[in-house]
Amino acid sequence: MSRLTELFERKKERLLNVYCTAGFPEPDSTRTVLRALQDNGADLIELGMPYSDPLADGPVIQASSARALAGGMTIGKLLAQLKDFREEIRVPVVLMGYLNPLLQYGFEKFCNEAAAVGVDGLIIPDIPMYEYEREYRAVVEGAGLNFIFLVTPETSDERVRRLDALSSGFLYAVSSSSITGAGTEMAPVEAYLQRLKALGLRNPLLVGFGIRDKASFDAACAHAEGAIIGSAYIQALEQGPDIETATRTFLTRVLGEQKTG
Repeated sequence: MSRLTELFERKKERLLNVYCTAGFPEPDSTRTVLRALQDNGADLIELGMPYSDPLADGPVIQASSARALAGGMTIGKLLAQLKDFREEIRVPVVLMGYLNPLLQYGFEKFCNEAAAVGVDGLIIPDIPMYEYEREYRAVVEGAGLNFIFLVTPETSDERVRRLDALSSGFLYAVSSSSITGAGTEMAPVEAYLQRLKALGLRNPLLVGFGIRDKASFDAACAHAEGAIIGSAYIQALEQGPDIETATRTFLTRVLGEQKTG
């Protein structure tokens, strides 16, 4: 049983997935950030692989990627930093990134090495569904990795079902057709999430884009198994006195009395 499957079987609601950028705020801080997130209530972690042209990311995450790249972060360096990280990190970790750097590294090599160090899954927004089926699925599944697709309010029911069938671990429900960090009014999102739930999908739903605080986290969790926070956490790291303090303060505010630690 994968760590993601075990997590969703054990915890059915209010799951918090937190995005962080590898190599941010410092080139060697990735493990410190992962540990702080785990110790302060994150149920799973989405670890971003910095890229110079991140199409789905807003200015906050773009800036964190630029800073990480300037600090020398590469896919090879990230995988080296993750070596033996399972000795201290028990929560599921999925890598989020874009296809071009993975092709340059070697897609099969990347998948095998990511799985070998203990990564659980991948989110690669710019792999089209049909290309995934034809070219990449066998490699991802052969490495034993989960693969998570994104759906949006504009995604048709038929396409949602196909993406759900191809996904494993969870389905990433983008709250609006925008970039990460953009403001999102949760009320219009409710009908969209209710529509997704009515489809009887096999994967749990996690809602992302525009989730930034306890109110938006609570609103998302009313209609899905959990939510994903990214830009707001990156800002907290940038503004906080240190990684541990910034993470503890931010997650306590998001989770409130629901914090599980």
